[in-house]
Amino acid sequence: MTGGHAHAAPESRRLRTIALLVIAPIALLTLAAMVWLWPSGDTQGAEDAAGTQVAGKVTSIDRVSCEDGLTGETNGCGTAQVRLLDGDAAGRDVEVDLPNGSGAPEIGEGDSVVVLVSDTPDGDVYSVVDLQRGTGLWLLVLASALALFAFGRWRGITALAGLVVTFAVLLWFIVPAILDGESPILVALVGSAAIMLSVLYLTHGFTLATTVALLGTVASFVLTGLLAYVAVAGLHLTGVTDDLSEAVGTNYDIDMRGLLLAGIVIGSLGVLDDITVTQAATVGELARANPGYGFRQLYGSANRVGRAHIASVVNTIILAYAGSSLPVLVLVVADNGSLAEAVTDQFLAQEIVRSLVATLGLIAAVPITTALAAVALSRVRDEPVPADD
Repeated sequence: MTGGHAHAAPESRRLRTIALLVIAPIALLTLAAMVWLWPSGDTQGAEDAAGTQVAGKVTSIDRVSCEDGLTGETNGCGTAQVRLLDGDAAGRDVEVDLPNGSGAPEIGEGDSVVVLVSDTPDGDVYSVVDLQRGTGLWLLVLASALALFAFGRWRGITALAGLVVTFAVLLWFIVPAILDGESPILVALVGSAAIMLSVLYLTHGFTLATTVALLGTVASFVLTGLLAYVAVAGLHLTGVTDDLSEAVGTNYDIDMRGLLLAGIVIGSLGVLDDITVTQAATVGELARANPGYGFRQLYGSANRVGRAHIASVVNTIILAYAGSSLPVLVLVVADNGSLAEAVTDQFLAQEIVRSLVATLGLIAAVPITTALAAVALSRVRDEPVPADD
């Protein structure tokens, strides 16, 4: 047994060195691509014909009886006095009509609101278009962060740091680069690689299992991108399914088919690294618990865990896409009347492609990552199990 122990650590160091030599070129290529695609910073968006939005606070409301033919189903008829809190007219009190209609915010005295300032030939016109939710959202974020820290302790903090990195790459690189005219799918691939490289190591540490998970994620991610390209091209999807997507393509001159592909690959990344990290960790724990296991036993045992995980994750993907698109889904089904016609509608076909391509990528991720982990970790027998942070 002592002789076995003596050879475990050197073999583990050798495997880590090999893994580092594999990851380093990927990291350097990703960094070079980000520098090449980095947005110029002077991207000009389309002119907002609707006006500008400023913060305001409702100071008083004057309600009156609605005239014949007018409805006030949300706030009734009348006006409100709103004090503008920012913009060129900060500190000024303006009078606005009470908002009504589908989706109109229900307002009361003291509410913090979003005011739309429209420039017209007769001067600026003000209207309340929404309520401000910044404080509530920050409280929700704080509560989630505290819960994550209480449960995960130091690992929870690193998970939060990973989220910060993800949002930073999305908001400071991916979206600005697409607006700058770069290929959406190329930007998404490079940005996703940067997220993978930083978040996986930041969250799970620089270990052999994490490196194996990263390699499995990269392989599955490339396969997912290829499947997405074939499916979108084969089904002749344009990426334009509603007024919003049409406005984005028209106003910002963005390739909407490329943006659709970018959305598919970015959306699949989160569940892919979940699967790959789980499989690599499972193989590692099996190798430690069963020193006699070779490749075949490690692969077979971990693969059974992966099958159970896939069964639940696939359902999660379908429900997530369906839940986020439920209003449009209801509209499409109601307008078509026939389920067969509704399913072939471009909007539903696009959501089905998102779900099925992500599913195929996940299914591929299990055997790929499990095989890589079984090869790399089958000889790691007596590494100390890290303490639960």
